[in-house]
Parts: sequence; C-alpha cells; structure tokens
Amino acid sequence: MTSAASRRVLVIGLDCAEPSLVFERWRQDLPTLNRLLSHGAYGRLESSHPPITVPAWSSMLASCDPGQLGFYGFRNRADYSYEKMTIANSAAVQAPRVWDVLSQAGKRSIVVGVPQTYPVQPLNGLLVSDFLTPPDAHQWTYPPSLAEEITTLLGGEPYEFDVKGFRTNDKAWLLDSIYRMTRKRWRILHALLEREPWDFFMVVEMGTDRIHHGLWSTMDPQHLRYQPGNPFEQAIHDYYVYLDNEIGSLLDQVGDKTIVMVVSDHGAQRMDGGFCVNEWFKQQGYLALNEQPPGLVGLDRCRVNWSRTRAWGSGGYYARIFMNVAGREPQGIIPAEDYEAERDRLKAELEATTGPDGQSLGTVALKPQAIYREVNGIAPDLIVYFGGLRWRSVGTLGHGSLYTFENDTGPDDANHAQHGLIIVHDPRVPLHGQVLHGLQLECIGPTLLHWLGVDVPETMMGTPIPLPVETLAAHPAIPPTVETSEAQAAASGYTPEEEEAISDHLAALGYL
Repeated sequence: MTSAASRRVLVIGLDCAEPSLVFERWRQDLPTLNRLLSHGAYGRLESSHPPITVPAWSSMLASCDPGQLGFYGFRNRADYSYEKMTIANSAAVQAPRVWDVLSQAGKRSIVVGVPQTYPVQPLNGLLVSDFLTPPDAHQWTYPPSLAEEITTLLGGEPYEFDVKGFRTNDKAWLLDSIYRMTRKRWRILHALLEREPWDFFMVVEMGTDRIHHGLWSTMDPQHLRYQPGNPFEQAIHDYYVYLDNEIGSLLDQVGDKTIVMVVSDHGAQRMDGGFCVNEWFKQQGYLALNEQPPGLVGLDRCRVNWSRTRAWGSGGYYARIFMNVAGREPQGIIPAEDYEAERDRLKAELEATTGPDGQSLGTVALKPQAIYREVNGIAPDLIVYFGGLRWRSVGTLGHGSLYTFENDTGPDDANHAQHGLIIVHDPRVPLHGQVLHGLQLECIGPTLLHWLGVDVPETMMGTPIPLPVETLAAHPAIPPTVETSEAQAAASGYTPEEEEAISDHLAALGYL
C-alpha cells in the first residue's frame, strides 16, 4: 500500500494540446488550468523530431531520442526491402519508461491511455492500454481482470480507446464521439483514484488531438476553410472548458500531497494544404513508374521501376524520405560512395520547394545522424517538414499537381506544431507563475523520477527540471535496464489480423 504521508505525482497528458490556446487565447475561460498557471510554473515544451504521438510520448517517458529508441513514426521499415513495415507498439520500446523504473523501485503506478502500451506489459500497478489497441483485443488491461471491472463501471458499455473514423465531414457525429470517448475515460480515472493506492498516476487524453484535426478550421480565421459564424465555431473552446472542469474534479480528489503536471507531446496549427511528395519525386526524375496510376493510388499499389528510382517518400504529417542505395536496397542504384553527396543534393532541392504562389514553402529537411545521438532501426534518409509543418506530406500519386487542399486520407484541418506545453504545480511550494524556457520533452521522465525520490537510470538522457518542488528522499540507484519475462516476450506483437486492423486505423488517422 502507498503511505498516506508520501508524496505522489499525477501527470495529465493532453495529446496535441496547443500552448497558445491554454496560455493566451482561452486562459481566462479555463479556471483550473489558470490556477495552475498562476501558482505553478509553465512553458512551451519542444517535442521530438518528428513531433508526432509516436515517438514523442515514449521519447518523453524514456528520455531517449527517437534514433536511440529506433522508431520514427507509427510504421517503420522492418528491413531494407521495399515493402516490409512494422508498427511501433509497446514491444518496440526497449528503453525503460517511468513506470518501469518505478516498478523496480517498489512504487505503484496507474497508467491509462499512454501511447505504445499495447500489447500490455506487466508493471507494479494498473494499466489501461492506448489507441493502438486492436478491435476485440484479448487483453487490454493489466491485470486482465481490470477490463471486466471497467466494463462494469461503464454499465456494460465498451471502453473506447479512440474515435474510429474521425476523418469525416459529419462534424456533429465527430463531436459527439469525442465527448463520449472522453467521458468514459474520465469516469474510469475518477473511479481508480477513488479506490486504488498509487505513487504515480498518468493518463493521456486523445480527444484534444482528434478535435484539432477534425475541427480546427471552424475556429481559426486564418484557415482557408474558415467560415465566420459556423455552428462549430466554439466547439474546440468548449471541449477545452469541459476538460478543464474534469481536471479540476481530478485535482479535488488527489489533495495537496500530489505534485501535478499537465503536458502535451506536441502542439497544433492550421493545415494550409498537402505537398504531393511522390508527385514531386516523379516530376524531378527521382521516381520511375512502369505505368501511370488510375486515380489516386498509394505508392505501395503502384508498379515502381526500382531499377530507375533513386528516391521516394511516405505521406503523413511529415515526410520520410528513402534513397535507393546500391548494396543496401535490393535494386539500389545510388553508389554507396555517392550517398552523402546525393543526400545533400536532395536535401537542398527539397528545402527549395515552393508553394502554389511560387514563394518558398520554408521546408526543412533533417538528416537523422545530425539530430539523434544514435540511429537505430531503419531510419529515413531524410525527415522533411513542408512549410513549417503547415503543409502535410501527401504520399499518393495521381493528383496531377504538386499541391492538394483535400487530404488523401480524409478531411483534416490541422497539422502538428513543434512545441507542446508543460504546466507544473506543487500545492505545497508556490512557484508564482514562473515561465519556463528552453525545455525539451526528454526532461520529463527524469523530472518525474526525481520528484518521487528515485534515481534516474543511465539510459535516460534528460535532466530534471530545476524547480523547488518538495520531493521525496533519494532512492538507491536503479539498474539501467528492465528485464523482459518470457511471458512478456510472447505477447510482444500483433497477430496478422490485428496488424491489418491497426494499419487500416493508422491510415484512416493519416499517420501513414
């Protein structure tokens, strides 16, 4: 049991929560968050590269960069073939995350909805898995019996991990679905707080991300599809107000012995359009097809002439660019000795891309070796942000143009922004609204361990945020790795049917 006198840490994760909305635009309408801002400390939090849900939350909680973790998005190349991909689920996260370290230290965690927690792995505490949980999953909680308890708490209704099919023009349905999902999740949170002992409690709410992607144009006058006075103009504002009230209720339950952190993995901004990256590659002579595709077709369904292809890209909120290197890819044609020169040339050409008006998009192309401490797994040769992430990377072919203003995976109003938010509040140590500067999300894992008096393992790269919160006494040093049992290893992947279902879901979400 957790000692009543011990300090605890509550982390409220709001996927994609945008700092400008919380800190500025709607601050006065959010009384709970405003109180935390006024009495605690807060600031913008730089995300990982790339700034997307996977790898950002694991980078935050393992305090490793994506190169060290070895995954660069939801789906990653399994090898240097042209087809084989893997989904970065919990089995992909080999570095210990906060609750792994706490479990070894004998502290109890409750973890709800944190990305990359399916397939479920044991911990000292309770876990409800994330939005990558496939339909009809046989185990989505730890311990397994918790799933039955959750269904009972919900009156027999199913727990909802995500909004399936949120890319829709039916905004009323979307809004209703987001609220229904969120209400269920927070009903479970209140119940667990009421009855369970814990040292560390963390939830990630996906509703903020889904409502941004689905409804950003309804409230942003700079969005190309904004219509003044539309019926959903207050929808995102009202959802933030609803969450603020839920957070307030949660804080009433935990009392003054709990240090609170509110955090997002990245921010949000309007989407101006899509840059058809493979159309550009084809136009520039990098990508060769044996025949032109009929209509809009994904590259995986095109007949690519690999013997004449030098580079190709994938779609998503950012572009992953791959080069066809001799001796690496099966039909590689770029000589290995020319690789760096070719990559430099491609980088410069991508950064020179222009928009429909002929003006520079402000595109940035990053080399993994320049931004990561290590490069594990099969990394892209370049990571590309079109137009400061205001332009989505569109991977399909058959558009007849380099630009599109309709997403090839369904309606989407927003893209990600490089900075999310962090708010820290210790009821026992006023921080007087201190503004935090220069923070990057790898500091979060070490900070949480420091607050709980547990030494930071050698695998974690960040350093704790230097704030005068009232922490626990230091715990003896923690080994740098967490052992994986045979039972865990046996449950470390999706079945073929589950992988197909999750791949379809990720495609619908626009992550592929």
